[in-house]
Amino acid sequence: MTSLPGGSDQGGSTREPRPFVCARCGAQAGDFQPATWTCSVENSIRQYFCDVCSRENLRAIEGRLDSAWW
Repeated sequence: MTSLPGGSDQGGSTREPRPFVCARCGAQAGDFQPATWTCSVENSIRQYFCDVCSRENLRAIEGRLDSAWW
């Protein structure tokens, strides 16, 4: 049997919920991702973008450019 990272064999997470922060402008959304925000995985890192930044960079997002190119 393989143990979970952190030495816990329990299925639950011990981390506190962190507020969602836009990786572009720093806007905060609270503990739940708003439906209007965009989630992107870049270099194995999950990043969230607020609705304003998502709209302003829609073409780059659809073209699958990493946020560094915006």
